[in-house]
Amino acid sequence: MPNSLEFVFPDWPAPANVKSLTTTRVGGLSHGPYISFNLGDHVGDAADDVRRNRALLREALTLPSEPVWLKQVHGVNVVDAASVNAGATADGAWTDRPGVVCAVLTADCLPVFLCNRQGTKVALLHAGWRGLAAGVIEAGLRTFATPGAELLAWLGPAIGPDSYEVGDEVRNAFLAQDAGAAVCFHAQGAGRWRADLYALARRRLQAQGVNAIYGGNFCTLRERERFYSFRRDGVTGRMASLIWLDISAR
Repeated sequence: MPNSLEFVFPDWPAPANVKSLTTTRVGGLSHGPYISFNLGDHVGDAADDVRRNRALLREALTLPSEPVWLKQVHGVNVVDAASVNAGATADGAWTDRPGVVCAVLTADCLPVFLCNRQGTKVALLHAGWRGLAAGVIEAGLRTFATPGAELLAWLGPAIGPDSYEVGDEVRNAFLAQDAGAAVCFHAQGAGRWRADLYALARRRLQAQGVNAIYGGNFCTLRERERFYSFRRDGVTGRMASLIWLDISAR
């Protein structure tokens, strides 16, 4: 039998009907490097264990529907979760329909939660450095068709700024678009940099008028007992981030 599941709930002032969270690695049924609450079905874990973990997730949270699991490719496609099939190729999803559960999987990349202040629309984005540089946040914001000042954002568990070492190519990809992004990188010598995904995401959000930004104080690599980290372990599981509109609030 699994241990009790552990979740991270956003500390943001979203409307009460906006439900959101990120899972941890604690409490599931997976074994080996995937121990124990792995929700990714593409990382080599036993398929039966992943199915059982996903069933545990639905049961523990009394989800209104099966999460819309995506095939993530570090791109910028953000889909209407109510109108795509499971496994759609995308790195974000949005919905304005109560009971539809948006989901992304991460193990160092940044989950970006979005909602409007009215609580009528939500979105969830998978943002590694490639997605951030390519514009996944901007793509997600466009789905709202509303001024950034009307939106809230929460930055979920990702690799922290003291743990994420990258090369010149990553820094150059951001500086080519925004010279001010240099403040998000700290030199380590020999063309290596510490990159702050959280700060890069904040810059992107603020550039689009979103200033109500919360979260961003985790490190998946350092918090070994709590989170999966691809950078730390290579073969590992995935956490799930979920957001939906409460069906009972309709």
